[in-house]
Amino acid sequence: MSDKAILRQLATQYMDIATLPIQRETLDLIKAFNRGDNTRPLVTIFQLPWNELTSNNDFLKLQCEDKFLRNHVEVFFRREIYRWNHHQTDMPLEPVLKIPFAATVSRYAPNVQQTLLATDPQNSVKSHSYINQFQDLEDVAKIKDVTVSCDRNLSKERLDLVTAMIGDIIPIHQEGGAYIHTPLWDVLTELMGVEEIYYQLIDNPELLHALMDRLTNVTLSGFEQINKLQLASVSNNYCHCSPTYTDELLPDFVSTKEPVTKNAWTFTMAQLFSSTSPAVTAEFEIPYISKIAEKFGMIYYGCCERLDDRLDIVQTIPNLRKISCSPWSNKKNFAANLNPKFIMSNKPSPAFLAMPDFDEAFIEKDLIETCEIAKSHGLRVEFLLKDVSTLKNDPNRLARWAKIAMKVVNRY
Repeated sequence: MSDKAILRQLATQYMDIATLPIQRETLDLIKAFNRGDNTRPLVTIFQLPWNELTSNNDFLKLQCEDKFLRNHVEVFFRREIYRWNHHQTDMPLEPVLKIPFAATVSRYAPNVQQTLLATDPQNSVKSHSYINQFQDLEDVAKIKDVTVSCDRNLSKERLDLVTAMIGDIIPIHQEGGAYIHTPLWDVLTELMGVEEIYYQLIDNPELLHALMDRLTNVTLSGFEQINKLQLASVSNNYCHCSPTYTDELLPDFVSTKEPVTKNAWTFTMAQLFSSTSPAVTAEFEIPYISKIAEKFGMIYYGCCERLDDRLDIVQTIPNLRKISCSPWSNKKNFAANLNPKFIMSNKPSPAFLAMPDFDEAFIEKDLIETCEIAKSHGLRVEFLLKDVSTLKNDPNRLARWAKIAMKVVNRY
């Protein structure tokens, strides 16, 4: 079967689902939740072990020969259709296909030097041991200026190609394509290693400040270029797995706003600081990320780190809207210290799906407990199941978790 025939078949199947009334109903629910209306909690599922899912389902196996079509169009259709058919939550299928511009962001940091270990080579989740590349202040110069560019001709070729193939079936929207990673401590972790950073917090804090200052300025310069080229992704409907439909930025499936960062979301985090005092976050994270946050419309903060003991610090970040409550945070303490104007973005433990036995009662109890804690403090809570590295080769666990979660949130 030709690439065109494959995509036309998938696009038709996708649009049959994406044009159902429930998709816009879900969009409206998310907007209401994000604005602070009295709605039930939300549920989303992201970052799955697609290697396991694909091995158990032929539909997910990619067939297109063209690399761009395979990686940006076919994979989107197959995964979205699969998700709808197997684990529906509050994740609308949009009646539009979004493809990126052919943008390039030059490499500004040295190549990562590391040792990798993996129990499953086909799984994207691996163990990393990083080699430190910054010994002294002179090494800060290893971080180069960034250059953002866009091949407009190639961008048009890709748009024309997709439009010619399936444009009569699904609307095509082109935007974005250029992004710079805003969690700067993720960048430094890969260039230094976690333990080395911990030593330098004590032995050489000046080096870490110099590195963060340089990375911040490089990042800001990159976003200035993205804004000049109008390459910001303002129609992204998720930010760090959290749904972003809002009256202010994204009131519909596609944004009509200028494609610059002030009309977009971004996310950031400093996961390694879970093992440090809140004072470290205040000194080494907040001053730098705040400069970047000022350039965006809305901010999602946090990932797997503990934040309940430093929410007073985190809540000073400009344009902040959502804060992660990971399995490492004390949920009661988190809720007690969270300003109700922010959303409690709870991360149920993905370990619940990786245990030898799938304990439905335990999962339900955990979700109910979180809902009750949030309710007792007048908070909006959303559940983001993410970082699922294994389902023990049992895809049905995902469907069972989704069913439990939706049953729980519909009580509230």
